[in-house]
Amino acid sequence: MKYDYLVVGCGLYGSVFARMATDKGKKVLIIEKRNHIAGNAYTEKIEGIYVHKYGPHIFHTNNRQVWNYINRFIEFNRYTNTPVVNYNGEIYSLPFNMFTFNKMWGCVTPDDAKKIIEQQKKQIKTEPKNLEEQAISLVGKDIFEKLIKGYTEKQWGRSCKELPAFIIKRLPVRFTYDNNYFNALYQGIPIGGYTKLVENILDGIEVKLNEDYLKNKAYYNSIANKIIYTGAIDAYFDYKFGTLQYRTVHFENEILDIPNFQGNAIVNYTDSQTKWTRIIEHKWFQFGKDEQDNVLSKTIISREFSKEWDRQDEPYYPVNDEKNNNLYLKYKELADKEKNIFFGGRLGEYKYYDMDKVMESALNFAEKELN
Repeated sequence: MKYDYLVVGCGLYGSVFARMATDKGKKVLIIEKRNHIAGNAYTEKIEGIYVHKYGPHIFHTNNRQVWNYINRFIEFNRYTNTPVVNYNGEIYSLPFNMFTFNKMWGCVTPDDAKKIIEQQKKQIKTEPKNLEEQAISLVGKDIFEKLIKGYTEKQWGRSCKELPAFIIKRLPVRFTYDNNYFNALYQGIPIGGYTKLVENILDGIEVKLNEDYLKNKAYYNSIANKIIYTGAIDAYFDYKFGTLQYRTVHFENEILDIPNFQGNAIVNYTDSQTKWTRIIEHKWFQFGKDEQDNVLSKTIISREFSKEWDRQDEPYYPVNDEKNNNLYLKYKELADKEKNIFFGGRLGEYKYYDMDKVMESALNFAEKELN
């Protein structure tokens, strides 16, 4: 049987493209090397709680087209991302806002906070050259030392002086009492979990799990006219120029026989002594209740640890420094020469995408490819 499209990878990019192609009358097969759909957005129901198996995913977007599209497949709850910071037992609000400034310095008015930050920013006299200088130029030295430095260095495994400034350029800083982390018009979590969302997107589309495209490339290329590849671009070319770097994370999960562990879905640990970067308490993504609105008596937590990636790990965050970006461009040059094989998604494009941007990219590509 010949397919019009073989989609490699069953995350959001591959699933959205497959849906668009199928709706245009194309015959599509998706293959996925893992044993589940939904990629890193995969959620698993345990004790009535939808556990985000690869870390917290909060859908947020300002793109009305993307929001309207995804709401065709599932209803979203009204979850708003309001993480908090634990620095050696001191609790602060994220994003940095008037609650943060009041706790840090006792400020009551925006003008008080601005004066302190402006004074502390003066030590950065030129264009910020690294993440440390960029952070201090945004929020001052006190907040950098307590709430950014330790967390960031654990997450990236590098000194803030070695990290590029752009990583933190979009850091939200507000002189209002607003704890909503995202500047997004639309925000929430799918009711029933992300796995259910992707199941609905894939309704009627053929999916094969536990299938490794790279181990049987010639066969898979022979059964489809075109390939949509969402795996790692360097792996596709057998690491010809070397390996692109990522950071990866792993989780220590616990089911606790208590109703409430930390009172919030996400708590970041910003001191350097605590080994984990954050603790996720999954039940709060659904307000501590099941789908029948019953209060959940147990809770599930995940301690998240960051480390350098190697090839047997799941890649999470591309290390988009100059060296890796230049290496990616070499692979992209090869990819552009491939016939009837298209590279997309965060691994195929070596880019850290939010979920809405993954969907936007897939929708835009599908529009061009299918019309």
